[in-house]
Amino acid sequence: MKLEYKTILVLFMTLLGACTKDFEKINTNPNSPETTNTEFLMSEVVLSTAYAYQENAVGRRPASAARYLTLVRNTGYDLFDWGPVDWNDIYARLSVNKTFMETAQKRSENQYVAISKIIKAFNFSYLTDLYGDVPYSQALKSKESGVIYPEYDQQQVIYPDLLRELREANELLKGTPGEINAKADVMFKGKGLQWRKFANTLRLRMLLRISKNYAPAFTEMQEIINDKTGFPIFESSADNAEIPYLGNLAAYSWPGGPLAMIDFDYLKTKVSKELVDRLVQRNDPRLAVWVEPVKSITGSTVDLNRYVGVPNAIDAPAAYNGGEDHVSVFSSTFFRKNGASSNPLLKASLVTYTEQCFVLAEAMQKGKLNVSGETAESMYYKAIKESMSSYAVTAPVSYYDQAIVKYDGSLEQLITQKWMAMLFKGAEGWFDQRRTGYPAFVTGPLAAGRGIPKRYVFPDSESAKNKLNYQKAVSAFGADKESTLMWSLK
Repeated sequence: MKLEYKTILVLFMTLLGACTKDFEKINTNPNSPETTNTEFLMSEVVLSTAYAYQENAVGRRPASAARYLTLVRNTGYDLFDWGPVDWNDIYARLSVNKTFMETAQKRSENQYVAISKIIKAFNFSYLTDLYGDVPYSQALKSKESGVIYPEYDQQQVIYPDLLRELREANELLKGTPGEINAKADVMFKGKGLQWRKFANTLRLRMLLRISKNYAPAFTEMQEIINDKTGFPIFESSADNAEIPYLGNLAAYSWPGGPLAMIDFDYLKTKVSKELVDRLVQRNDPRLAVWVEPVKSITGSTVDLNRYVGVPNAIDAPAAYNGGEDHVSVFSSTFFRKNGASSNPLLKASLVTYTEQCFVLAEAMQKGKLNVSGETAESMYYKAIKESMSSYAVTAPVSYYDQAIVKYDGSLEQLITQKWMAMLFKGAEGWFDQRRTGYPAFVTGPLAAGRGIPKRYVFPDSESAKNKLNYQKAVSAFGADKESTLMWSLK
């Protein structure tokens, strides 16, 4: 028995030793790798950032705040009855981006470190533009530091750090860094120069946005403009930071297309009177591209024009001008498409050359920036023409000769044209309006007393679970209301 026992024991130990040689290999889940390919992470975070930003622009609060559209059903956004707004989606993208950056750093892939810095700057700038002070330096550190409830950073601290990230990204991409996988790069197909242009053009947007309270803003803008080799920027709309929609799945479709029409329901969404009237006033050729004429003038009760926008925040908006057949909707032949296969002009845009031209025109008009070979007037016209071109239309010379369009050097004229050009281009229409006061909207009687919101209210989860840091933030920032001005607006 003893010999038999010893024999069995030796055999067992031998088998165990053989098994443990490959124990780690056997117990590794191939469907859940410990490390993730940087190219995959880049595709994921760039796509999610662009598509979410565009979806916000079409079917969420920014479109209502910019008064591009009027809701005739479920009118809460239109009435500015917003309440607390969750930010988990933005932080989720930033979390993936953090993994992307850390993976790239471990592999010494500086080209991807640079791209992650740009995406970080874009998402965090959007976050702080929406809320003001937000968790930043302690955010996304629950894993390595155990920080579950992060402190808030002030916007005046966040913005300069994001500008630093963009400057560093530009430097990392200079020269001949590692190759960017063209198949994985869903935006620029592996072209490092394009990513540099994106970083520097984004810097121009951000610097203008905070120029009221950030002393070096125009100096840093001039530095970029003076050195196009060191700080390349967009040179045409071919440089735009934007991604086409494939249109084969809801997730890859324009927010107003049939596959992805979740919130942007054309039965409840009409073109605002603010937008229609300004386009009609100017005989603007983009009107026919963006807006459908009413189905019938017969039966109209207050407006007998072919294009009729619905006023915002009025009682019974669905019955305005006689109802459904007598008000305009956004064009079914243009906007109600799924993507590139049906309308190649529908893209998820982060920053465009058109916007860059308006940014430079405004800074030049203020006398704060010089651009070789250009004036504020020439840049203003260039911006409008570029917007027209991006919608495949050309305005006749007579368009620019109209008194309301002909350059007069006023901020109202410039921002109104920019506001029209930024239709469904992120939250830019809203952000410019709250920054400048233009266009001067009629916010509507049911929204009276509130005006255009200046920010989002912090999520409910913050006052409930991160109460100490929330209270500390509010004591420094101001009341957690939509009307409270953030640092960049004061």
